[in-house]
Amino acid sequence: MYLSNRLNVLTFLAAFAGIVALSPHLHAASTASDSEPKIKNVLFIVSDDLKASVLGCYGNKICKTPNIDKLARGAMVFNRAYCQGMSCAPSRKSFMFSRYQDTKGINLGEHFKNNGWYSARVGKIYHMRVPGDIIAGTDGLDVVSSWTERYNSQGKEAHTPGAYACLNLNVFTDKLEGRESTAMPNRMFVSVSYKGDGSDQPDHATATKTMELLRKHKDKPFFIAAGLVRPHYPNVAPEQYFEPYRWQDIALPELVDNDINDIPKFGRPGTMNSSNPIGKYPDNQKRMWAAYYATVTFMDEQVGRIINELDRLDLRKNTAIVLLSDHGYHLGEHTFWQKSNLHEEVVRVPLIISIPGMKPGKTDAITELIDIYPTLTQLAGLSIPPDVQGKSFLPVLKNPAASIKTGALSFHRGVALREEYFAYMRYTDGTEELYDMKIDPLQFTNQAPNPTYYKNLNLMQKKLTTRIKETGIAFDEKETN
Repeated sequence: MYLSNRLNVLTFLAAFAGIVALSPHLHAASTASDSEPKIKNVLFIVSDDLKASVLGCYGNKICKTPNIDKLARGAMVFNRAYCQGMSCAPSRKSFMFSRYQDTKGINLGEHFKNNGWYSARVGKIYHMRVPGDIIAGTDGLDVVSSWTERYNSQGKEAHTPGAYACLNLNVFTDKLEGRESTAMPNRMFVSVSYKGDGSDQPDHATATKTMELLRKHKDKPFFIAAGLVRPHYPNVAPEQYFEPYRWQDIALPELVDNDINDIPKFGRPGTMNSSNPIGKYPDNQKRMWAAYYATVTFMDEQVGRIINELDRLDLRKNTAIVLLSDHGYHLGEHTFWQKSNLHEEVVRVPLIISIPGMKPGKTDAITELIDIYPTLTQLAGLSIPPDVQGKSFLPVLKNPAASIKTGALSFHRGVALREEYFAYMRYTDGTEELYDMKIDPLQFTNQAPNPTYYKNLNLMQKKLTTRIKETGIAFDEKETN
């Protein structure tokens, strides 16, 4: 259904242009209470393009993630955590600055560094081109003020010798010549299975360096951020990680006839079965899933190596562990591929947080990735900088039934508001989507045109307009994958 009220359109566009100033009541308390638990260290682990639904602790029965699942059993698992940017660059800036769409103020690493903590980056935290910056060993869009030290983790990526596949072109070869790589149009459908132990891979290097830094800085407060690039394409891993996932056994996502007919143009990603050769190869779509699973399992093993070293050093008792992804991913759901759209598989992300002395559990509390910054700051007993737009979810860590906000905002060619029962998207051309998440969690039916849902649509329109006014946000950011 298109926006029916001209006043709503004008209000939306005015708010979207950033006319309304930031509401002062958004911020959490500026300082932590003396009664709050204090952490001495933070281990901040970021995976790349990892969808929540692929992890065992989020209900997946196929993908093997024993280390992340073990972490989850002793942590708080957020079932409804949502990213604010729909691709790497905007998402990572948003959670590192706790800002919806800009980089105003002091970033997370910088805040800890300014308060006397050692702050280090290993691998990809801010945006890096994958594979480009990984092959070159360059910094990408890193923000140098965040870190006391920073380290890049190189790898050959698609040029790793082994069984190469470019699955949308149906190419399978062992030759190194002609492989899709940096800035090439089919690089997102590449996998490489090879003989080796994985020690040549960038994520292995990130884990090894992180372990070294834990040993070196164990006696003083640290904020160490480990950025793992898998399962971001190209899906490269030793062949033993592919072996558990026979493509012949993979079941593709459920599809319904005419599923995307009610999705507006701006609600569709750039890559779909109808616009890319991958649509012609259902077996290769299964191979995509198998390769994604393989690299998730490889990434999970690196998480285990890092946390095992933390435990060996007896640092778990005073270290907060945060594991998240920058955004989710489509692997053929709705015939969509990759990211850069506002549907659930992309906006919903894994968020797992282990805090010493706090009970583990699972929570359905709506949470935004920008909330991580003020939460860690509060747990460390530091003041929360005034430009932070997130809200501490410490109450949820104490009580999983608690709630700190009713909805989460996400941005791409418009804005989405995800609440408990409804997901609402409004695009810059005025088109809309509305999903009843209670009866349609896979988002097959856009209820915006349905007169039965008029009241629900109208209410979500008003709520979104109010949130935009409160935050003073403006959607003017060019997204970078």
